[in-house]
Order: sequence, then C-alpha cells, then structure tokens
Amino acid sequence: MVLGISETAIVVIVVIVVIGAKKLPELARSAGKSARILKSEVKTMKSDSAPGRSAPVPHVVRHTESGPSAAGADDASGSGTPR
Repeated sequence: MVLGISETAIVVIVVIVVIGAKKLPELARSAGKSARILKSEVKTMKSDSAPGRSAPVPHVVRHTESGPSAAGADDASGSGTPR
C-alpha cells in the first residue's frame, strides 16, 4: 500500500507529536549512522564471499592452566585440587 501526500503528512505530524521535535534530529542521526554501518558490513561480507577467494582458516587457541591449581591437575580425580 502506497501512502499519498496527505496520509504521509498525517503520519509525520503524529510522529512529531509522539516523539517530540527535539528528539527527531538525534533519531535521524542515529538511523543514518546505523544504515552506514549496515551498508559497510554488507559490503564487507560480499567482498569476503567473492568467488575465487578462499575463506580464512580459523586459529584455535587452547587454554593451558598455570599457577597453583595446575599442580593438582595431574591427580586421578581430575578435580584440579591437591589431595
């Protein structure tokens, strides 16, 4: 459904009354900033998935314990606390 000029004017007036005229510029700025961020993310995703490019291989980082609790990690219970 497409709104005409009079319906659009009524909607704009209702939005101004509900939100307030002082908040509209801030709302428009944040909406524009969000749209720019979304656009750049979509562009990045498209360039990353372009044909002929291989996906980067993820690097797995394994956690190794160190410190006082690591001394008891070798016991048979596996609880990590010394007996």
